[in-house]
Amino acid sequence: MVKNGAKNGSSSKLARKILITQPRPDSDKSPYFELAKKHNLELAFHPFIKLEPIAARDFRKQKIDIAAYSAVILTSRNAIDHFFRMCEEMKIVIGQDTKYFCITEAVALYLQKFILYRKRKVFYGADGTNKSLFDVINRHKENERFLYVCSENQQDNEIVNWLKTNKCEYELAFMYRTVSNDIKPVLDKETFDLICFFTPSGVKSLFDNYPGYQQNGTTMGAFGNNTAKALEEAGLKLEIKAPAPQSPSMVAAIDQYLSSLSKKK
Repeated sequence: MVKNGAKNGSSSKLARKILITQPRPDSDKSPYFELAKKHNLELAFHPFIKLEPIAARDFRKQKIDIAAYSAVILTSRNAIDHFFRMCEEMKIVIGQDTKYFCITEAVALYLQKFILYRKRKVFYGADGTNKSLFDVINRHKENERFLYVCSENQQDNEIVNWLKTNKCEYELAFMYRTVSNDIKPVLDKETFDLICFFTPSGVKSLFDNYPGYQQNGTTMGAFGNNTAKALEEAGLKLEIKAPAPQSPSMVAAIDQYLSSLSKKK
């Protein structure tokens, strides 16, 4: 049975043991570890979801000519990995004039792993929100054909609706799918005061593993509007949300939350 965090509904009193529902960062210089030192936290990392690639032979059934699109929308590093994997599998050469629209600067910089990075063709939102991404796309959308690379079961409806409303020529390219991971080895033996989610699929995974999950005072954090909506629709109380003007990342949001609690003491 899953163990929960802060008891008696008192989530504001305890937030020292935190579960990040993503893989552990590769570098010890990650902002998460700086945050842990600053607030004397105990961090655990365990992805609640895993991605399965859609094979090129199955992608062909979508009848999408990747080379026919002049701009690509990328909302995560995973999307970048699978986009270039698919191009390699299908032996597609991406034109040097192709434009890339990314949700954050960090995602945009990840493109350097695959392309010669030029600011004239790589764009990103100012604060990590969909709105800032839309602002950038809006300035460069004339005569562009957009390919939105996303998960088969987790495309962002807000992005799709915006493209549709603003009469953009676009296509959804499903290149991977999201499935629930086994999280019981972590939650069965550990008690967490705060759990941070990054995708709606992560929330789904929690209930796939624990259909009768009860929050019982555990503080919940969410990155992205869709993730926040998924938590709230699942009946969970959300207390930490990113991105926001003062907290563009989950690390910044947690820092702000814990600092505000410290001031109240």
